[in-house]
Amino acid sequence: MNIYTRKIRWKFILILSAVLIALGSLFYTNKLVSQLKQEEKNKVELWAKATEQLIDLDITETDFGFLFEVIENNNTVPVILVNSDNEIISTRNLDPAKENNHDYLARKLKKMKKQNEAIEFSIGNNSNNFIYYKDSILLSKLELFPFVQLGVIILFILISYFAFSASRKAEQNQVWLGLSKETAHQLGTPTSSLAALAELLRMKDLDEKILKEFEKDVTRLEKITERFSKIGSKPSLKTINLFNVIMRAVKYIKSRTSENMRFNVSFSEKDELNLPLNAALFEWVIENLCKNAIDAMNGKGIININVQDNVQVAYLDISDTGRGMNKSKFKAIFKPGYTTKERGWGLGLSLSKRIVEMYHGGKIFVNYSEINKGTTVRIVLKK
Repeated sequence: MNIYTRKIRWKFILILSAVLIALGSLFYTNKLVSQLKQEEKNKVELWAKATEQLIDLDITETDFGFLFEVIENNNTVPVILVNSDNEIISTRNLDPAKENNHDYLARKLKKMKKQNEAIEFSIGNNSNNFIYYKDSILLSKLELFPFVQLGVIILFILISYFAFSASRKAEQNQVWLGLSKETAHQLGTPTSSLAALAELLRMKDLDEKILKEFEKDVTRLEKITERFSKIGSKPSLKTINLFNVIMRAVKYIKSRTSENMRFNVSFSEKDELNLPLNAALFEWVIENLCKNAIDAMNGKGIININVQDNVQVAYLDISDTGRGMNKSKFKAIFKPGYTTKERGWGLGLSLSKRIVEMYHGGKIFVNYSEINKGTTVRIVLKK
């Protein structure tokens, strides 16, 4: 399991835990709301019973006082009392300023009929009255509370997730910078020594071909050292010919791959497209993309490099005929630590993205990919 997969797993566990806590809290709150709703229903039923008993003339004075107290104590649940002809007889706990407004009462009654079933009680002479009621203001607010609570929890999860990701990204950046600077420092001394040794060897009668290859490798080490030293500090960009930069990178990769690999470019070294670039770093990007393409084709296939010169931007497409990938991997391949190889740190494409987007103000993304047909990575550069 690589670093990227482990990181995704821990994020999933964190989010799943938060969701389970949120659902548990939501379940408990809904249960509490249901209990309170039942209590309010019981209260209205008691109110109806008391009203029914008051209508009964065969009660003592003590009973009358108790029943009157029951009715008076309902000061939270809004109710409307209607007769069998659906005419409003009285109301309780509604807006006092609108109790004489017929339209207001009609709207409230309609809403109550939809919300709760009427409580029916007898008033004698084979006639019945009906009490309609709706949830109290407190219960209405409490019913909304779970959704507010869920929203707050989701917001907290999102903030925590992005804060965690930002913190991890900042930490990773610091590690990258430290590693890059240290690598450049460690390479600097032996590279300088090898450059001096190359000069000494030139004074000897050595095979010129061997000496040139040795000097080539020393130059390559110097370029690698320069690249690592530039990570972390914004490099200077110079207006140079993009085609020359690409051709140098392709030439280097070509010399280190088998004859089973073919490179097709849509331009020649005579063509010219001047853009603000850092040659050392941008060559690194091309090399990384080509190496990944070669790995995707198992060292056998075709790499097509195409450049489109538009008015404000230039498009650079690097395509292969490799195994391709699912759309879900389009962004993942640029994450630090993501790799499909048994060996490798999964840093090449992540560094390429940093160089293109942070240092050159461009964009890099998978423009097309299909399983067993190939992949096209596109770089967009401002002119």
